[in-house]
Amino acid sequence: MAEGNWTRVSEFILMSFSSLPTEIQSLLFLTFLFIYLVTLLGNSLIILVTLADPMLHSPMYFFLRNLSFLEIGFNLVIVPKMLGTLIAQDTTISFLGCATQMYFSFFFGVSECFLLATMAYDRYVAICSPLHYPVIMNPRTCAKLAAVSWFPGIPVATVQTTWLFSFPFCGINKVNHFFCDSPPVLRLVCADTARFEIYAIIGTILVVMTPCLLILCSYTRIAAAILKIPSAKGKHKAFSTCSSHLLVVSLFYVSSSLTYFRPKSNNSPENKKVLSLSYTIVTPMLNPIIYSLRNNEVKNALARTFHKAMGVRNCFL
Repeated sequence: MAEGNWTRVSEFILMSFSSLPTEIQSLLFLTFLFIYLVTLLGNSLIILVTLADPMLHSPMYFFLRNLSFLEIGFNLVIVPKMLGTLIAQDTTISFLGCATQMYFSFFFGVSECFLLATMAYDRYVAICSPLHYPVIMNPRTCAKLAAVSWFPGIPVATVQTTWLFSFPFCGINKVNHFFCDSPPVLRLVCADTARFEIYAIIGTILVVMTPCLLILCSYTRIAAAILKIPSAKGKHKAFSTCSSHLLVVSLFYVSSSLTYFRPKSNNSPENKKVLSLSYTIVTPMLNPIIYSLRNNEVKNALARTFHKAMGVRNCFL
């Protein structure tokens, strides 16, 4: 609909990796499709195994199951559309579709920040108060902590998405990214966005730093408790229960911080696309691998579940 010299935007065009040659795009499609399938399979296995195996019915694996749900949701929001832009050149996305994608990317991203903090608290209680751990981390408390972890994503996603998409979008509708992320969409707004940008910066710092400080506090207390353990074997056992979570936290925070907190002068759109791939595509794939390879309980549970499944299959043959 024409209005003055502007044309209102009814859809967006995701530029994705369109600047690359077709052969490279085809290679990227195969690579990202493989990663996508591994992510869905790995996280689905974590969910199924932690539900099916009674040995994994503990708070740690309850929160790990929640993390796997988050990773699957995050991937379903972003990756299928990105694959479409690479193989079918289906680069258009409706106004509502773009807003929906942004909303759920905010929701899952914020929820993951707080869930990682909750998982750190779980490890803190397990190591610093092992005798009281079953009482403190009872099923009702775990359910409340999980709900508290998921909830912050709702107000943050609702406010940021509705506010951004209430601005007028005029003329240019090309989003220089592979999904509808806030900064590239904000560049298309033809209005004063100073207040929104201030809110977005403050909100991002709070959402990232609050869970990060909780994680640091938890692991500071954990480190102090581990150092008091007299035997080297005991120290190693205590540390091994945290190592997988520490690695996952490091991957998530380093990749997201490099994406959103780098100076603009050092953060070209192409660099940001590459950095965004690390926390939207790579990290969700690595999480189940990390927890499987570095955790004997998960490996043993996978083996037991596989043997049970083979036994049931043989009964029908």
